[in-house]
Amino acid sequence: MITAELGSTGVRVTALGFGGAPLGNHLAEVADDDARAALDAAWDAGVRLFDTAPHYGVGLSERRVGQALRGRPRGELTLSTKVGRLVVPADSERGRTGDADHGFVVPDTHRLAFDFSAAGVRRSLEESLERLGVDAVDVLLVHDPDAHLDEARAGALSEVVRMREEGLVRAVGAGMNDAVPLTGFVEEFDLDVVLVAGCWNLLDRSALDHLFPAAARTGTSVLLGGVFASGVLATDRPAPGATYRYAPAGADLLARVHGLADVAERHGLTLPALAVRFALAAPAVASVLLGVRTAEEVRRNASLLGEPVPDAVWEDLLRAGLLDEEAVAVVTGAA
Repeated sequence: MITAELGSTGVRVTALGFGGAPLGNHLAEVADDDARAALDAAWDAGVRLFDTAPHYGVGLSERRVGQALRGRPRGELTLSTKVGRLVVPADSERGRTGDADHGFVVPDTHRLAFDFSAAGVRRSLEESLERLGVDAVDVLLVHDPDAHLDEARAGALSEVVRMREEGLVRAVGAGMNDAVPLTGFVEEFDLDVVLVAGCWNLLDRSALDHLFPAAARTGTSVLLGGVFASGVLATDRPAPGATYRYAPAGADLLARVHGLADVAERHGLTLPALAVRFALAAPAVASVLLGVRTAEEVRRNASLLGEPVPDAVWEDLLRAGLLDEEAVAVVTGAA
């Protein structure tokens, strides 16, 4: 599988990365055997980037990822986790004031607490290493500091950079669903990578407005989540009730998605394949992270990678008003 370097760190990631949120039982339980089978299938498919976080199932995803990768050649994989939330007992005062489970189906023995302080970042990494069963991770991201931007600037972001300088981690950055604050972080801190979800896909190109240009100026790599727009781009033809940004898609949006599918089919592609290849066509993007629950989903996702999409596809989408000129220029290399 094609790989790319994160910034100038020497850390390489495969074009397809394993997104660990579903293995934290996001919205539905995943059996241990299914989680292990999905991770094994990813390895067999050539995936070598594995991304997880304490937030995903209050530590469950990290434990499952760590168990599945134990015994794999450590030098052949890139392991990413996040800081900004601590796992605390459910009855602790801190747990009651922190982040709740946000749709993760897990026992209520523990909760999550926001902590973007320097000390919290260090503690978070130590606890993640224990859950993962490793001595170090390769990538460390400050996770979703949307309501804590000042604290993250003063504590977490400066601290992960310091930890990289100390040799505790090889590549550092931040992950959010909003490209605007991420752009500010890229311009203010010496970050190697950012993870942005839902801001560069066939329905949303907002990362192109500021984040991608800033990343290009600073040599910061971009990891992408949300390339299927939380579901509506994940099948050949979305059914009524398909979700966009985790809510049912409206009729106008569904009509737009069907238009995208029409163009894809005319060129012998599926809508999910078009979505993945669009995401990867942006020069700033090093990898797309796709969350999966089963080995079958892993194999389906791996099959979506292929030759670059012919320019004629993007031109057809432009003529149909389904992509704008700037986005087409980016994916065709004309920008």
